[in-house]
Amino acid sequence: MHVLDFEKSIVELETKLQELKRLTSDGSFNVSNEITNLEKNISKQLTYTYNRLTPWQKVQVARHPNRPQCSDYIKGLMEDFTPLAGDRNFGEDAAMLGGLARFKGTPIMVMGQEKGHDTTSRVKHNFGMPKPEGYRKAARLMQMADQFELPIITFINTPGAYPGVEAEERGQSEAIARAIDVSLQVKVPVVSVIIGEGGSGGAIAIAVANEICMLEHSIYSVISPEGCASILWKDAAKREDAATALKLTAQDLKDLKIIDHIIPEKLGAAHRYAEEAISATGHAIESALSRLLKLSPKDLLKQRREKFAAMGYAQNLIAK
Repeated sequence: MHVLDFEKSIVELETKLQELKRLTSDGSFNVSNEITNLEKNISKQLTYTYNRLTPWQKVQVARHPNRPQCSDYIKGLMEDFTPLAGDRNFGEDAAMLGGLARFKGTPIMVMGQEKGHDTTSRVKHNFGMPKPEGYRKAARLMQMADQFELPIITFINTPGAYPGVEAEERGQSEAIARAIDVSLQVKVPVVSVIIGEGGSGGAIAIAVANEICMLEHSIYSVISPEGCASILWKDAAKREDAATALKLTAQDLKDLKIIDHIIPEKLGAAHRYAEEAISATGHAIESALSRLLKLSPKDLLKQRREKFAAMGYAQNLIAK
């Protein structure tokens, strides 16, 4: 079990609670009062901790390996999912999932980065870092969705696009730019949800949407805190300062009008309550689609383009 530094005392209490419940279930002891007191103590500590998370602690929560992945959201929210593979140019990229599905009865195109749940699956999915063929597949699926007038739903969870030599040889930057270009041209509703990490161009390649949602403890930034610290201070140890300066939390980004909606996570975050996080995300997507499906194709395209143009204008004003 992956334990965050600031959660160690909470996890110790949770472990003790599980042991007490086991003793009660097998009839060995009656410790109901102790269980009640312990549950109250855990709730109190979770409330105190999660109401005071620093930006760097939110980075750690967003990266927690037990947070639900793209595949979990697809399984929990979609019906009749049919995966589609390949970019029709080089090959398949397991870091980028995508395919046709139904959401609440509505045919849609869904895609997102997949990190995996254990060592084997993480290696298979390249730790959620797509290569050029992954972004070219995403662009292909967006074009298909546009052709058949299907809403697009994307789930973002990547530390960034894969930075390896072979990715650069196959045109990583061009593939990301192409995905963004296609995103700005499709005339169907696009809803993006940042479920964990939204890292750099690797994230925005499939996050150019009419409505952008973020889970409460997810992050979205132009560079990782470690990378930022290495560049600005030549010292990756200053990652906490970088996390604060980057304004990468959902709350910061909502204030800056970069995102539209924050999806609340149950106290203790999505790595403890995956089903609740998936359910809340489903409600947010349903609400967004209900608004967007009322717009004409022309209005959808105009709204999306103006949305991102306004972001650039606002950031220029902040910089000045």
